[in-house]
Amino acid sequence: MEVTSVVQLDQTKAKDEYPNLSLRPLQVSDVDDFMVWASDEKNYIKNIVVPHPWLRAICIDDRPVGAISVSANSGNDKCRGELGYVLASKYWGKGIVTRAVKMVVDTIFVEWPHLERLEALVDVENVGSQRELEKAGFQREGVLRKYFIVKGRSRDRVMFSFLSTDYQS
Repeated sequence: MEVTSVVQLDQTKAKDEYPNLSLRPLQVSDVDDFMVWASDEKNYIKNIVVPHPWLRAICIDDRPVGAISVSANSGNDKCRGELGYVLASKYWGKGIVTRAVKMVVDTIFVEWPHLERLEALVDVENVGSQRELEKAGFQREGVLRKYFIVKGRSRDRVMFSFLSTDYQS
């Protein structure tokens, strides 16, 4: 099923320097903008992004400056999804990720009614990303010690979650 929806923030809730912030599915025609902030090969959009079940470009004035996704689990874990995002460094610290995460929360539990829990794993040293999730209403659950390896070194991750019941309250 192809999803072509565009999510925009209610402008009565937020006035800032990026009033035209929106989320939309990435398209092959976004490759030039995408390559500004992503270092993957050009076929990444065609082979990974477009077929992804829930991945949206974070756009300012309809130009992609990042991406946000929810990855689905299956079987007994299908009640959980994992949130991931990336943003061009020139837009860091401006609240864009917080707004994008809120936009995801506003739609994902409706689009995926089986989802009960949205998780996000953040490097323990990425304090900015942790703050963004907390501002978006995610709960910090704890540190997963030596959870993954980056450049040959094991790293700790902080687990955050947002429950469908959090959204309804």
